[in-house]
Amino acid sequence: MKKLFSPPWWAVSAHIQTILPVFFKVDKPEVSRQRQELVDGDFVDLDWVGEAVNGQPILVILHGLEGSSDSHYVRRMLQTAKDNGLCAVVHHHRSCSGEPNRLARSYHSGDTQDIHFTLSQLKQHYPNSPLYAVGYSLGGNVLAKYQGEQGSNSVLDKTVIVSAPLCLAACAKKLENGFSTVYQQHLIKQLQEKMQAKLAESHLASKMPVTANEISNLKTFHLFDDQVTAPLHGFSDVFDYYKRASGKPFLKNVQKSTLVIHAQDDPFMTDEVIPLAEEMSSHVEYELHQNGGHVGFISGGVPWRPTFYLESRIIQFIKG
Repeated sequence: MKKLFSPPWWAVSAHIQTILPVFFKVDKPEVSRQRQELVDGDFVDLDWVGEAVNGQPILVILHGLEGSSDSHYVRRMLQTAKDNGLCAVVHHHRSCSGEPNRLARSYHSGDTQDIHFTLSQLKQHYPNSPLYAVGYSLGGNVLAKYQGEQGSNSVLDKTVIVSAPLCLAACAKKLENGFSTVYQQHLIKQLQEKMQAKLAESHLASKMPVTANEISNLKTFHLFDDQVTAPLHGFSDVFDYYKRASGKPFLKNVQKSTLVIHAQDDPFMTDEVIPLAEEMSSHVEYELHQNGGHVGFISGGVPWRPTFYLESRIIQFIKG
């Protein structure tokens, strides 16, 4: 386990690490959008930076819960990829690209079906291109699960997983206590609004597992996932969902080079997300830092112009 990250004195707090980056987004490079039609009648959108050329590497980026190519960490990664002459593409989870998806279902923490489709399409169109991927938070959990499911069949040459909630039940419980509830309230509100919009569509309302009045009472992830996420995506209940969708049990089956980065002070998580050595394959490199918050990792600069650890570490890993 490497100790490569150290926060500046003014950013030791996990909450500063987590919140401050939101207010200091870098400009997003110009992107071109590609829509992928899915076999079930839905779609996912890809945002590209740079031109894909067969034989040249492609970096695939998976955002976190309710994120997009506009998320602060995605913007920085896109700019870093551009600066390094690397073609990058953001895979948006269903409903996260700025346009509602077509079906009652949406996306969830263990949904590897869509990323498998995207990666398969990339491999088909660019068969000689090395494929790399970085996943943040929920997107990181999805990547961990994908890598474990696919094993040696994974089309990804190298993968980086950042601040992933690898034990969903423990993370949901953590977000019900202390200041962490602020993050839960913010994210739940966004999810509720999306569900209310679907309930307002007559062709979707009958397929929803809850009513508009019930949605407003689902104020924790545990409740929302039990009443909405689980039934919409084929799980028997929240416990079944958290057990089957958590990425941690899949790490032992990873057969392609994978880097996992966590901060021990992450306000979204508990120590239960930290895998033991015997829970990871030899292809997994694990970095646990004392500080860093949730997808933060401010490494220097000044409060009004912070600098970050993640992007340089990700580039170092995939190019190493």
